Amino acid sequence: MKRLYFISLLLFSVFGFSQTIGVQSFATGFLDPVDIAHPVNDSRLFIVEQAGKIKILNSNATTNATNFLNLSSIISTGGERGLLGLAFHPNYATNGFFYVNYTNTAGNTVIARYGVSTTNPSVANTTGTILLTITQPYSNHNGGCLRFGPDGFLYIGMGDGGSAGDPENRSQNLSQNLGKMLRIDVNSGSPYGIPPTNPFVGIAGNDEIWAYGMRNPWKFSFNRLNGNLWIADVGQNQIEEINKVLSPLPTGLNFGWKCYEGTNVFDTSGCAPIGTMTMPFAQYTHSNGCSITGGYEYTGSVFPNFVNKYFFADYCTNKIGMLNSSGIITWSNTFSGISFSTFGEDINGELYTAGVGNGIIYKVVDTAALGVTDVEKSSFSISPNPAKSEVFVTTKNMNFPLQIKIYDLSGKAILEKSLENVDVNKINTSSLQTGVYLVNIEDTEGVKFSTKLTIN
Repeated sequence: MKRLYFISLLLFSVFGFSQTIGVQSFATGFLDPVDIAHPVNDSRLFIVEQAGKIKILNSNATTNATNFLNLSSIISTGGERGLLGLAFHPNYATNGFFYVNYTNTAGNTVIARYGVSTTNPSVANTTGTILLTITQPYSNHNGGCLRFGPDGFLYIGMGDGGSAGDPENRSQNLSQNLGKMLRIDVNSGSPYGIPPTNPFVGIAGNDEIWAYGMRNPWKFSFNRLNGNLWIADVGQNQIEEINKVLSPLPTGLNFGWKCYEGTNVFDTSGCAPIGTMTMPFAQYTHSNGCSITGGYEYTGSVFPNFVNKYFFADYCTNKIGMLNSSGIITWSNTFSGISFSTFGEDINGELYTAGVGNGIIYKVVDTAALGVTDVEKSSFSISPNPAKSEVFVTTKNMNFPLQIKIYDLSGKAILEKSLENVDVNKINTSSLQTGVYLVNIEDTEGVKFSTKLTIN
């Protein structure tokens, strides 16, 4: 049976409503999961294990018995090394290409391209093509995340090379690829091309650099709907930071490390003025954690209260953070034993998370989904609740027709119905199995409500 953890989060809004964030066990049996990815228009999730395997997790929560790919023989492991990232080409459905980020047996970062088998979509070819190798001076701060941006280019997050305090000042050094966000064109050149709008093309600085001043960007993501970029950068001793870059994406940004840790001065000797740097959209001190794990801005439809919120976690405290559009972070209580290491989203924008503590893939859910979310004078109720074969919808000050969707807790839409007027408000629920569901309702003015419905 799936377990559901209930964590209360009080959100202060105009009307003072509260909601609850939970993590629902979706699938088990993974070893140190560090990335969750999926190809465009593909309902499967691909789970990256740090020791070198990629496994397929199907939408029905089953895991394929055969690994999609096993790179354990060519990687280094231990600490922050290993197989760290996965990104599918935007045209994966036709070209079958995907890209991985791992540390090789010498401990250096490798970006490589692999292809899916032409005869079996559940298995990849075992031989890849190395695109880029970056020497790592220390074993930590390898970054590891890679994602395709809305421009079709491959972005690569690189840590500052490790140790502590960026002792060789690599992050601000434009002749180094460490401490940077890189951007390459995998559709041109050999083994790759350079986007012509990269900021240091034709002038001093490595051509691959898109932005610099990173310490260890442990997970970044693009909003799948608007292209905005979110980067979580792990701090040194005081500050964990979240950077937000609006689309269309500018180039040549300096995120400040090691001159600044968040907005705090760290070592400004030889640094450019702070006004030339991009400061964090949000940050938190080590009184609330010690190592940020970046996530996603919610773009799904099951949980209206999550829309326009960015979700992330702290590895040390086992807490999930939720960031609103004003830059305010609301923390959950502790989810013990998880050690959050990654987030992911599925084909519909619903969120997942996992940790190296227990190897469980969780669905991120709004377990309360109760109350008014838009207009104070409107109201909505559904009865009886619990129900058996039918329910009745009652509304006040909502504009017809109403669109109603009923989801199971995995995020799958089970039933959809349009209510055309207040006199015809009965919904047949006889097709629903015993369990707990989420009911979303929206009127023509965009007023939304959510509630739980129990079928017994």
